Amino acid sequence: MDNYEFSIEYQKRFKKLFPDIRLSCFDDEYKDYYCDEIINHNLGVNINKYKNPKIVKIISPLIRDEFKQAKKKKYKKEGIFISLGGSDSKNLTLEILKVFHNKIINLYITTANKNLKKIQRYAKIHKNIRLHINKDVAKGMAKSEFGIITSSTIAYEALYMDLPFIAIQTAKNQENLVKYLKKKKYIILKRGLNGRKIKRSVCRSFRDFKRYNHR
Repeated sequence: MDNYEFSIEYQKRFKKLFPDIRLSCFDDEYKDYYCDEIINHNLGVNINKYKNPKIVKIISPLIRDEFKQAKKKKYKKEGIFISLGGSDSKNLTLEILKVFHNKIINLYITTANKNLKKIQRYAKIHKNIRLHINKDVAKGMAKSEFGIITSSTIAYEALYMDLPFIAIQTAKNQENLVKYLKKKKYIILKRGLNGRKIKRSVCRSFRDFKRYNHR
């Protein structure tokens, strides 16, 4: 089971109804569970935070086959990959797009984005933006030289693809991953930044990245 709404009360009812069925629950928040096995596929997991570490199974981050296929191909790397979640609940995409005018942008969004029409209009005017709607991000990562993403599961995919990136924390449940990424010297921008601060931070981070890679 991988569902934030499948609460411990539901788990107890499930085990009462189906005592012979093994129940495994995915977790990334160190919550309490009433199940046979807790599976955590996040990086930087502290198993001792669980009340019953004996039933916890830590596995490697789950990577879809399309990433494995894209990584095998030798694409020319060009531009900045940007993907800030399907809905981009913090409305950061447009703010970040305004930072880059001459750099190629490989922008991946979905129709769940409430600002889709605004982004489409902006992309139509600015020819440096390559807009991809409801497309798989694996090829986009493989073709990009740098990424701006959220500190969510997409970060696992970027790590797998060896894509240098800046990560923006947009939710509280990303804190464990953020700690891991900081230890690995990745740049993390905190949630709650206003548009002006985001622009400054992205510009500075990208400039530092370029300087580091041209030493």
